[in-house]
Amino acid sequence: MLRPKLPDIPTLPTTTVTPQQTQAPAFSASRTVAPYVGVGVGAVATVVVVGIVLTALLAAVAISAMSVAIAAVVLRSLLSSAHKR
Repeated sequence: MLRPKLPDIPTLPTTTVTPQQTQAPAFSASRTVAPYVGVGVGAVATVVVVGIVLTALLAAVAISAMSVAIAAVVLRSLLSSAHKR
């Protein structure tokens, strides 16, 4: 079959780069971490609630499918016994 031709990888010139040292910004006392922790707790709670709801919906669908299957077997049995008479 046809195969695409891959372009050649250009070679980069080798130069020595001296890293610049930067200082990390000093932690400000006026900025607290509490709002960020609250957001994390809210996100975790939301994920847990959504997981519980989805699990409940999955269980409801499974129970409904089982009841439909049982009803189908009962109806099939009733119809087959009616034909034999």
